[in-house]
Amino acid sequence: MPLASLIVPAFNVADTLAETLDALLRQTAQDFEIIIVNDGSTDATLDIAQSYEGRGPIHILSQANRGLAGARNTGIDAARGAFIGFCDADDVWRPEKLQSHLTHLMANPALGVSYSGSALIADDGTSLGLSQRPKLTGITAQDILKRNPIGNGSAGVFRKAALREIAYRPAFETQRDWVFDETFRQSEDIECWLRLALSTDWQFEGVDGLLVGYRINASGLSAALDRQYASWERVIDKLRPLDPAFFATEEPAARAYQLRYLARRAVSSQDNDRARGLMREALRTSRKPLIEEPLKTLSTLLAASLPSRLSLTAITALRALKAQ
Repeated sequence: MPLASLIVPAFNVADTLAETLDALLRQTAQDFEIIIVNDGSTDATLDIAQSYEGRGPIHILSQANRGLAGARNTGIDAARGAFIGFCDADDVWRPEKLQSHLTHLMANPALGVSYSGSALIADDGTSLGLSQRPKLTGITAQDILKRNPIGNGSAGVFRKAALREIAYRPAFETQRDWVFDETFRQSEDIECWLRLALSTDWQFEGVDGLLVGYRINASGLSAALDRQYASWERVIDKLRPLDPAFFATEEPAARAYQLRYLARRAVSSQDNDRARGLMREALRTSRKPLIEEPLKTLSTLLAASLPSRLSLTAITALRALKAQ
C-alpha cells in the first residue's frame, strides 16, 4: 500500500497535464501513487494520461463530468494512501513538496492538514513574480473563513482520516461518499476546509516554502463576480447551522474580506467602477480589513479609484485571482 495518494482532477487540460504529471513523478518522496481522474474530457486529456501508464505509479479513472469536487471525491474513494494530496492539472508541485508534508504530518499526529505557500505562474509556466505566503501556525476557523490560509486546491496534503471524518453520502448518491460538496462549482475548497475546521478537532498548519507553481489563467479575469459572491454566500448559508454563534461574530468581517478580494479581481479585469462599488460595500460591512491589513486595503482602494487606463501597475500586481 502506498503511503500517499496524489489526486489529479483532469478536465480538458491537454495543454498542461504533462507538465503537472512530470512534476509529480519528480517528487523526492518515493512511496506514493498518482490517481488521474479524467472528468469527462473532450480533448486529448485522456490520451496524454494514458501515455504515462507504465512510467510510474499512475492509475487513471474516467467518469462523466462531475466537476472539480466530483473528480476529487472519486479520487479520494479510490485512494489507498494514509495521506492525500490534491494537485490540479494545471499546477506544478516542487520536487520536495510531498516529502515536506509527509514529514510534517507524521511528526504531528493532531494535524489533519499540512499546506505550503505558492508561487504564481502564467499560462506559459513563467513566473509572475507574485506569491501566496500564508499564515503557517495558530490557524483557527476564523482564519479559514476570512483569509483561507491554504490558499488554493493544490497547496494542501491531508490525512485521509481527517477527510473521512467529514465525508457524507447524500440520499441520491449511489457511487461513493462526498468529502467535497458536488453541488458547488465554485468555493468548493473553502466549504470543505471550513467544514473540517468547524466540525472536527483536526488542526491546520503550514510548512515553509513556495512549494506549488500555481497557474493563473488570464482568461479568467472577466469571470462573473456576482456568481463567485453568490457561491461564497452559499457556503456561509450551508455552514452557519454548524456554529451559529461563530458566524454571528465572524461573518461581517469575513464578508468584507470577500468583497475586497472581489474588488481586486475587478481591478485585474479593468472594471474599476465595479471595484469601487465593491470596496464601498466592504467598508460599510466591516472596517476590520482596514484595521488588520491597512496596506492591502488601502492599495485596493487606490487602484479602484484610478481610471482603468492609469491603473496598469495595480492590475499587474493584483492579477493573482485566487490569492485573496
